[in-house]
Amino acid sequence: MKIGNVDFGENSLILAPMAGVTDVGFREVCSLLGADATVSEMLSARAMLANPEKTELLAEDSPAEKIKIGQIFGHEDNVMVDALYQPALEKYSIIDINMGCPAPKIVRNGEGSALMKNIPVARKIIEQCVKNSSRPITVKFRLGYDSDRSLEFGRMCEEAGASAITLHGRTALQGYGGTVDYEPIARLKASVHIPVIGNGDVVDSESLKRMRETGVDAVMIGRGAQGRPWIFDELKGTPFTGDKFKIVKRHIQVMRERYDEDFLTLYLRKHLLWYTKDLPNSSEYRLKIATSMSLDKSLAILRKLFKENEQNSN
Repeated sequence: MKIGNVDFGENSLILAPMAGVTDVGFREVCSLLGADATVSEMLSARAMLANPEKTELLAEDSPAEKIKIGQIFGHEDNVMVDALYQPALEKYSIIDINMGCPAPKIVRNGEGSALMKNIPVARKIIEQCVKNSSRPITVKFRLGYDSDRSLEFGRMCEEAGASAITLHGRTALQGYGGTVDYEPIARLKASVHIPVIGNGDVVDSESLKRMRETGVDAVMIGRGAQGRPWIFDELKGTPFTGDKFKIVKRHIQVMRERYDEDFLTLYLRKHLLWYTKDLPNSSEYRLKIATSMSLDKSLAILRKLFKENEQNSN
């Protein structure tokens, strides 16, 4: 798959953008463990102009990332265009526009998935960003806001100049409930001439196979990677046999180089809990991590849990 002049190779696996999740540390370990491309957290175009220093920190990248995609959101085409020129986005080879986020606070502002209800505004944003960018512009969206209009929307994205599109097989109102619908993804792929990336519920080899059967050019993985950055290598046939705790420490170290300890103690709690989710007999340890007010203490708890499970599996 090529997006503009960026070559992804065949059967690429891409780390999806997830607000408050795909931080630079997580993107680094996912890249080291098989992710062919990574997408930043969702970056507000308006915030990028109003508070560039904060956004630059949020948009930090890692040299381990192979293909770097920056994702922005907004509802004003002029603001979106101005954001393209901000230093925070300079390191990204591709700019993705979020038109699928279902979060209520985003939708209330007419952004994210709300734009699927306002195709003229969505079209103008894409057209103006394409016109004013030297880099490929892509769009990520859902089936629709409350019903499936993905074919109409995807064709509009292509007509407006998008170099590729990513479709999550749920409506915005579904959130992350129910199951992903593959049929509209296959239908869209057969109906446009630009690359289509499939997204939604890819958590193992069986779900990856099902997504690839739609004919998509690449697959994007989001929640399936939470606590499992090694999922990318696993899906490529290379099960992870290394020290998982070293991966966690690498994630934490990258973050410690950029953020203060008080912030990280609370922010990283969810990541540490995700790292425990597949481990048996972890409930007691999870409670301790969830109530810990020390990052070092949380790491010590996690190390003990990993060691205990390693001994039990031998």
